[in-house]
Amino acid sequence: MSEKLKTEPVSREIKARPDYENEIISVIRSNTSPKIMKDKLDDYHRNDIAEVLDELTLKERKKLYRILNESMLSEIFEYVDTEEAAGYLNEMDLIKASAVISELEPDTAVEILREIDKEKRALIIDLMDEESKNDMWLIASFDEDEIGSKMTTNYIEIKTGLTVKQAMSELVRQAEYNDNISTLFVADESGAFYGALDLKDLITARENSDLDERIVTTFPYVYGQEDIDDCIEKLKDYLEDSIPVLDNENRIIGVITAQSLVQVVDDEMGEDYARFAGLTAEEDLSETLPESMRKRLPWLFALLGLGMLVSSVVGTFEKVVSQLPMIMAFQSLILDMAGNAGTQSLAVTIRVLMDETLTFKQKMFLVTKEMRVGFCNGLLLGTVSFVLIGLFIFFTKGHGLVFAYTVSGCIGVSLLLAMLISSLTGTLIPLFFNKINIDPAVASGPLITTVNDLVAVVTYYSLSWILLLQVMNFGV
Repeated sequence: MSEKLKTEPVSREIKARPDYENEIISVIRSNTSPKIMKDKLDDYHRNDIAEVLDELTLKERKKLYRILNESMLSEIFEYVDTEEAAGYLNEMDLIKASAVISELEPDTAVEILREIDKEKRALIIDLMDEESKNDMWLIASFDEDEIGSKMTTNYIEIKTGLTVKQAMSELVRQAEYNDNISTLFVADESGAFYGALDLKDLITARENSDLDERIVTTFPYVYGQEDIDDCIEKLKDYLEDSIPVLDNENRIIGVITAQSLVQVVDDEMGEDYARFAGLTAEEDLSETLPESMRKRLPWLFALLGLGMLVSSVVGTFEKVVSQLPMIMAFQSLILDMAGNAGTQSLAVTIRVLMDETLTFKQKMFLVTKEMRVGFCNGLLLGTVSFVLIGLFIFFTKGHGLVFAYTVSGCIGVSLLLAMLISSLTGTLIPLFFNKINIDPAVASGPLITTVNDLVAVVTYYSLSWILLLQVMNFGV
């Protein structure tokens, strides 16, 4: 007879993540020599060091600026918000600040310098080396909504017709100044963009093989003056580490890295979300009260006018309300569901409109599809409301079944019509804005909700007046 094997439960201890923040702070506050302190901090990820800057005192940060070289500080500042980075640069002496700015990626340097006082900015730029200064001026020449303002000049460029050995030598030479080496960009004899070569393909190529055969001539690219929104739509399906940015003569002037592209997408989503919420721009915690009010008031004034219009419409149905006060209890149900349906259609439409290649036929299909969805959802929810509200009025209000289900029927039909019309307006309004070349995200949630409130009020009280007062002669 075989013995049963006894198994003991294996204890799996989950190790907590090391407390890097306190470790780094302890190193900075220690009395070790600058060399030892720099070596210890060099072992930590630059993002972890960036996280603790705000926890340090001014005296401790100045100590850190003296101990770390400009290369390390620039790597840390790549993980710091531009406004905060500008504040830290203001704490340094001009020579150190200029050296750090020179080491930063040019696009990051431009964004940080925009946050620094104009006089100090000019002094910092004067102290920068010519190459860094030229790179920065190149990026600063583009508007903030152009993709060129987000590029970096950190890339490797080689010419066509090189042997494998020559290409490797050129890579080694340029890698001393540019560390973005995963993709090599190729230009022809005239300097125009020709294609791209993956580093792996170069390393694995035999010395006597034809290198031009390994160049991808269908590699994606953008022009520096293209709008960021257009570029995001163009590049969203590519998973490249970097995308070349060309000038009007098709020469490479920089690249957009994957990290920059993610940041651009995040910024654009933030702007769209702000507009969707009825703001003229994004907000952050550091903004003053007047700045926040200025961003919110424009839409609020417009919505105030629409809200007053909704209230005046309710006033025209005063006779319905006075004779059937019960229907007021269900007004919020109709308004809320109409607003929800309209906002859902708005969100879907804005997402679909990101594809700028949509044909008129596809847009009309979107309209009919949203109407069908609104009708079907309204029919289902209207039926449920008809049954449940009828039972509620019958059992709790002491009315007969005819009265209870006539009122609930009016509510159910109103809900169906309100959701159908709201789905239509939630689709047509952003389509209209897009047609007249206005960002459809400005057709914000509050606007759609207020418009749909007006639709729901007119639908609900008109049906109540016709069905309950004129046809059934209900009322006090």
